[in-house]
Amino acid sequence: CHLFADIEEKDGHVFAEMGKRKRALLGLDWTIRPPRNASRAEQKAAALAEEIIGDLPNFEDLLLDLADAIGYAYSNLEMTWVREGKELRPERIDHRPPGWFTVAADDRDELRLRDGSAEGAPLRPFTWISHIHKATSGYLPRAGLHRVLAWPFLFKNYSVRDLAEFLEIYGLPMRLGTYPAGASDDEKATLLRAVSSIGHFAAGIIPEGMQIEFKDAVNGGADAFQAMIEWCERTQSKAILGGTLTSQADGASSTNALGNVHNEVRHDLLVSDAAQIAGTLTRDLVYPLVLFNSGGIDSLRRCPRFVFDTQQPEDLKLYAEALPALVQAGARIPVDFVNDKLRIPKPSDGQAVLGEPTATALGGHAHCPSCAALAAEPEPLDSLGDRLQTEADATLGAMLDRIRELVESSDSLESLRDRLLDVYGHLDIDDLSRVMAQGMATADLLGRFQVQQEQDDG
Repeated sequence: CHLFADIEEKDGHVFAEMGKRKRALLGLDWTIRPPRNASRAEQKAAALAEEIIGDLPNFEDLLLDLADAIGYAYSNLEMTWVREGKELRPERIDHRPPGWFTVAADDRDELRLRDGSAEGAPLRPFTWISHIHKATSGYLPRAGLHRVLAWPFLFKNYSVRDLAEFLEIYGLPMRLGTYPAGASDDEKATLLRAVSSIGHFAAGIIPEGMQIEFKDAVNGGADAFQAMIEWCERTQSKAILGGTLTSQADGASSTNALGNVHNEVRHDLLVSDAAQIAGTLTRDLVYPLVLFNSGGIDSLRRCPRFVFDTQQPEDLKLYAEALPALVQAGARIPVDFVNDKLRIPKPSDGQAVLGEPTATALGGHAHCPSCAALAAEPEPLDSLGDRLQTEADATLGAMLDRIRELVESSDSLESLRDRLLDVYGHLDIDDLSRVMAQGMATADLLGRFQVQQEQDDG
């Protein structure tokens, strides 16, 4: 566990990527769900547990501490209980360092508290939230994600060290000191100190007869070291988040479609992490709360469940375009299905809801009672049109009856055409002309009256 702590503390890339994966849990909604076919007592117990957990201070810190098990394979939080009125609830929930714990000699999946003995002390029931997180299959010491990150961390540190040594000498000229034949050891040592110090201080002294030469700077580049470091970081991102495009973009392969695929992989990891942590909270937090404060629940099988909401809302625009077409085609779509898919909560009784705005009469003056009364009355032009249609119905009916007789008695289209041309000049249109003349005169007078009325009002 000390190596795993060094990995997160000394490698900024691992720290950032692990932080993304852990903190993704903090954005999830959660609830306490009663068991199937829950009785009244079980529903009441679920509501009480949700209320107590919701009142816990810094519950987000608790989730973050439990997510520490993603890397270490386990995370233990110690609870201190307190009675408040009739309720027994946690007063403190403290994260304990991974180094406090070991595994049992006869069961590699059982955590023990280090107490100086060879086997360790078992964890007291209802005192610990003990989360075991499986990044890989196998017994507990091999289940942590940090085991996968150990090799990239090691290779990356070697490359960083080599890069630092390279940068220390890159660009500096080679300094060679020349001493005459027969120089003593003290003179050689003096020359060596001068050669070493002149590279840092740009000053030095040497005995007479000795000289210092500056050769060309070292040729080379840091590309090889940087390539190794980047490979290690890409491997770390793949192990932690399932991909690299949600962490860094290279400008070549970072397409939007591929980035969406990598983001879906991250969501799959989030669902897995949330499911494992929810199971631990159900067993070690919800069950004790229900057992201590509610009756009628004596086993974990009927215990209310801690559940994270990991469902992603669907594309609103896509559904807004598709649903009306499906409904018009005859598809029977339940409203609950749409609410669940789009993550739209159901309104409670009396709650204001969005709806299509109602049309207002007379330019939107629906707040005016007088305007509303006027809107209820028919428009003068509407009345005039109705009167004109009534007066013209008789004349138009006679004309249509005559044309209908011609259609029924004609044996071909050519014959019908000729007979229509013959009868056109003999149709009685005097009554229709009179009605239309009266209507046009009335409309003209009405228009003049309305213009004069607007001028008087203005």
